[in-house]
Amino acid sequence: MQRLTGDYTAAAASQQQALDISRDLGHRRVQATAIGNLGEVQMLTGNYSAAATSLTQALGMYCDIGDRGGQASVLNSLGEVLSLSGDSQQARDHHVRALAIAREISTPVEEAHALEGLGHCLLRDGHPGAAAAHWQQALAIYQRIGAPDARRIQETLRQHRITTAPPPPSGESRQSGAPTAL
Repeated sequence: MQRLTGDYTAAAASQQQALDISRDLGHRRVQATAIGNLGEVQMLTGNYSAAATSLTQALGMYCDIGDRGGQASVLNSLGEVLSLSGDSQQARDHHVRALAIAREISTPVEEAHALEGLGHCLLRDGHPGAAAAHWQQALAIYQRIGAPDARRIQETLRQHRITTAPPPPSGESRQSGAPTAL
C-alpha cells in the first residue's frame, strides 16, 4: 500500500522487514516476493542498478523453488528496469521469456504485462506499428480479465497513435520511413 501512495521509504522498510522475517522462518517464496517487491520500489525511485540486482536475486529464488508465476512477474519487472536503463534488447529478451512462461501457465495478467513491455521496447527501437499491435493485444487481455491496466494502455495507444500517410500523387513513390497504419 505504501508503494501505491508514493511512500517509497516506508515501502522499502516494510519489504526489508518482510524479508528479515521470512529468512528467519525459512520461507523462500516469501523471501523471493519481498526481494522482488524491494526491487520494484528501487525501480520506482530510479535506483535501477539496485533494482536489477534485487530482481535478479528474486528471479533466482523463484527458479530454485519452481515458481513459474513468480518468474514471469520478475522477468517483466526486470524487462522494465532494463528498458528504463536504456538496454532495449535485454529488456525485450526478458519480456519475451515472461510472455512464454505466462502463456505456458495461463497467467493472463503477466501475458498482458509482457506484451505491454514489448510494445514499449519496440517503440524505443523505432517500430511504432509493431508496438501498437502489442499494446492492442495487451489491452484485449486487460479488458477480458477486467484489469484496471486497460485504461493505461488505452492512454498509451492514444498518445502513440500511428496514422497512415495519404497516398502519394500518381507517379510518385512513398518515401521510405513513412508511418504505417496500425
